[in-house]
Amino acid sequence: MALDKQAAEILKRAEESDTPGLGEGSPAEGREVFAGTTALLGLPTPEGQRISEVQIPGPSGDIRTRIIHPLEGLADNLPILIYYHGGGWVIGSPETHEGETCFYANEANCVVLVPDYRLAPEDPFPAAPDDCYAVLEWANANAETFGGDASRIAVAGDSAGGNLSAVVSQMAHANNGPDIALQLLIYPATRMGATTESYREFNDGYFLTGKAMDWFFNHYLKRPEDWDALKASPLLAPDLSGLPPAYIMTAGFDPLRDEGKAYAERLQQAGVPVDYVCYEEQIHGFVSMAGALDQGKQFLREAAAVLRRAFTS
Repeated sequence: MALDKQAAEILKRAEESDTPGLGEGSPAEGREVFAGTTALLGLPTPEGQRISEVQIPGPSGDIRTRIIHPLEGLADNLPILIYYHGGGWVIGSPETHEGETCFYANEANCVVLVPDYRLAPEDPFPAAPDDCYAVLEWANANAETFGGDASRIAVAGDSAGGNLSAVVSQMAHANNGPDIALQLLIYPATRMGATTESYREFNDGYFLTGKAMDWFFNHYLKRPEDWDALKASPLLAPDLSGLPPAYIMTAGFDPLRDEGKAYAERLQQAGVPVDYVCYEEQIHGFVSMAGALDQGKQFLREAAAVLRRAFTS
């Protein structure tokens, strides 16, 4: 399968520019570059979008969380989507994913919570999953305060956020926590330090590189035992039965492709309802470039339809 022409053009322009790639420089520099990239290539925020903020009590202080309501539709009793942003547990923010999370709010007619969970290296593992689970519990207990329906909660995220969505779903099941209607995993990392064929095949040249993943891992995981912890590597869980239904998407030219597919297969084997799709022509991160990539917009439309079905089933 050939690389998508629009994605190839973005990669060409990036190579010709002086902009540092992922995993180059300090975390602060990486955050600045990533914010600039998503601002340039991501979907714009619709004019008049209803966005507010709340401080959610977390395990180590308040978690700033954005609440996005749809432009039109019901004002209360809305289904809830908790979206955990990507960025390798080191970069990214609710703002870098604003366009796509607004899209979900409007097209799936739901209220979207986007937590600014703690990032490494300032707060390494397990700060991120612990914050993300705290937001799920808070949303379930306080849904009425922001117009949500606690009986219809989905979790979603891209890359590191897909990892966190899978981990939170496992934590909720293990702790008899809130019911989750759907886990929407967008090119998720499911095994820290994976050594798959897709890692070897796409180690360099396709936006996310093996070097960048090492950079993320080494900032996020500070102890040898962290790499195999289930809160970091959900693929290692011995039993995946009883988990929420899943919609898992991978990209064909992505080092993380094979571990995302492996997680879908493990869920299916455990009897969990799973829909798996691979955008064969695409690179990692293409959904956050939906302002410039037609297939990014296509996926967002498909994901919104999946959410609508999950919220009404």
